[in-house]
Amino acid sequence: MNADNELCSRRLADEQADLVVEVFRMLADATRVQLLWALADRELSVNDLAAHVKKPAPSVSQHLAKLRMARLVRTRREGTQVFYRLENDHVRQLVTDAVYNAEHAGGAPAHHLDGGTLRVLHDEVLG
Repeated sequence: MNADNELCSRRLADEQADLVVEVFRMLADATRVQLLWALADRELSVNDLAAHVKKPAPSVSQHLAKLRMARLVRTRREGTQVFYRLENDHVRQLVTDAVYNAEHAGGAPAHHLDGGTLRVLHDEVLG
């Protein structure tokens, strides 16, 4: 319910529709969704992300490269470490809404039961 309430009557340009499809293609992989969800409220290194999703760092790096090319994440280098964060608040909202929407399939969603804050839901999932 965070989307604009105004109906958009204009047709998307084909190029813009193609970019939207690419975003959804990036979200069509469970590992990439887990990575984006982990980054929803913080910045993490490749190794931290790999540990979080329980995948080898080289595999995680490949997923992150795809997410970066799709402009869903950005990087920051500190010495030899590379840190990742979401590209912007629109990506954060997209990932959060997708997670919240998926929760509805399982009955009473946690985001309705605990006030809906991202921090509370994240703490439960990462617990």
